[in-house]
Amino acid sequence: MSVRELVVLGTASQVPTRHRNHNGYLLRWDGEGILFDPGEGTQRQMLRAGVAAHDLNRICVTHFHGDHSLGLAGVIQRINLDKVPHPVTAHYPLSGQRFFDRLRYATAYRETVDLTQAPVSADGVIADTGGYTLETARLSHPVESYGYRLVEPDGRRMLPERLAAHGIKGPDVGRLQREGALGGVSLADVSEVRRGQRFAFVMDTRLCDGVYALADGCDMLVIESTFLDDDVELAAEHGHLTAGQAARVAVDCGVRHLVLTHFSQRYTEPDEFERQARDAGFGGELTVAHDLLRVPMPKRR
Repeated sequence: MSVRELVVLGTASQVPTRHRNHNGYLLRWDGEGILFDPGEGTQRQMLRAGVAAHDLNRICVTHFHGDHSLGLAGVIQRINLDKVPHPVTAHYPLSGQRFFDRLRYATAYRETVDLTQAPVSADGVIADTGGYTLETARLSHPVESYGYRLVEPDGRRMLPERLAAHGIKGPDVGRLQREGALGGVSLADVSEVRRGQRFAFVMDTRLCDGVYALADGCDMLVIESTFLDDDVELAAEHGHLTAGQAARVAVDCGVRHLVLTHFSQRYTEPDEFERQARDAGFGGELTVAHDLLRVPMPKRR
């Protein structure tokens, strides 16, 4: 059975706290695992969350501030220590190549795994597996930063009543799906579009075109809300979002499930992030993330 869920490994921003580890997020997507922004301590958080190195197929780094990348060294070495049997691909801003190299080879270890480096230097599609495409868009932060967006292709849902009306059953259903038409009946006559799911990961950024491009029509948006709305000027100065700004993006983009994360250590009441997001008009599913939380993708419409 396929599993699509977000496993939250850490939710702190620049400074970890007693209750929040540095960033780290694993997206389980059917048989694949995509690790986003592994901050310091990610390897241990994976253990606590029941995530193994074998679960990782891709690593996506938005930018090279420490709370989003210091865990790379440990994760990469663990992948090699455990001799992960499949290739692993790493995406990260090309401008930070020197930081990736330093983290990858921070200490001595034996390389046993094919780790493919696939740096990002422009907006667009960076991977197409057939089951999904992975896209990036530039964000607005003091250092070069990219968000990521996973898009499943649209499919078709067969409609039993229409199949029955045309007398199509048994093996002929599969034949119609493969060939697109059967005995004068087209696939469109007996099915409807099943919209592919969309997931976006937006970290450190001010409001910009890239935020909206990534969030557009998403079933789940994982987005930073480092600050509360009272500190909106501080957020803009440091290249971050507030809870209200993140929620208004979700409203404008038709997001179904909003996941707020990346919280400043200055705040101790997570309920306030939820309140401000609701005050901003977001009425969909809302999660204020905490470490080791599992968030399932919404059911299809």
